[in-house]
Amino acid sequence: MDKKFNRPKGFGEILDLTFRLSKNKFSDFLLINLIFMGPIYLLQVFIQLFSGVSFFRELGTGDIWYEQILSSFEETGTANLGADLGIIAVSFFSIFLFPVAGAAILIAINHIKKNEEYTVGTVIREAFSRYGPILGSSILFVLLIIGLIIIPFIIVVLVGVIGGIANPFAGILMAILLFIGFAIGIGLLLTRWSFYFGSVVLDGEVIGFTRSWKLSKKRTWALFGLYIVFSLIVSTISYAVEVSFGLFLGNSVLLSIISSIVSLFTTMIFSVGYAVMYLDAKTRHDADDLKEMIEDYNVVQS
Repeated sequence: MDKKFNRPKGFGEILDLTFRLSKNKFSDFLLINLIFMGPIYLLQVFIQLFSGVSFFRELGTGDIWYEQILSSFEETGTANLGADLGIIAVSFFSIFLFPVAGAAILIAINHIKKNEEYTVGTVIREAFSRYGPILGSSILFVLLIIGLIIIPFIIVVLVGVIGGIANPFAGILMAILLFIGFAIGIGLLLTRWSFYFGSVVLDGEVIGFTRSWKLSKKRTWALFGLYIVFSLIVSTISYAVEVSFGLFLGNSVLLSIISSIVSLFTTMIFSVGYAVMYLDAKTRHDADDLKEMIEDYNVVQS
């Protein structure tokens, strides 16, 4: 077993290992994402081109250059309903491909943990061998997220409206506090269930929610914090690139291509981070199980 994985890691160690793996296996992980995500992004580019969006620079109306750039995002976003529906349809198909990329990266890192050789082709084949459970559990997780968001949203809106009628300040304040409370609660619950994916891919689980609940026990806040950090890193990189190039290119096809390339990179970081978190949780859980077995054995012997 690789020494980097054979002991429980702290918050900073997980981040450090994530970036080291992303650097050392950059070409492998990026190729995996390119194989599954590249065709989806390419279809989106073709849809934009056929809908009349400029390739190099898209400008809207306005007297000043920055007004033209800003208006390009508004005009191209509302001008072609067919193109928007096409992109939505293509994005829907990503549900059937993107999880396989994450599974392949997870399997590759598990091979690294065990000091086993692998190729991009072999980990992709291993990922496809679990395609049914991966797709089914991922759809269930998405439905779970939707349910956890819709119900609290309705409650927050009702409290805000009803409270606002009686006392606008108190109503808004209560709505804000409820929103923050629900956001944290939903985040913690999703953290507890988030390791379903790793359980399905590596442990042979069909759904994996129960296994995930056990693996994340006593580590919920730390894992929640790691998800927030990874999300901030990914969002910062994406927004920085999109804003920087968007100032010159507008809402052009070239900007979409650049954003897609950045997405390949940021998705890789998140996938590697998830794999490291999952394997660390598994190491901790297995160690706890071993301790319990030893304690039970000592009790029986005594």
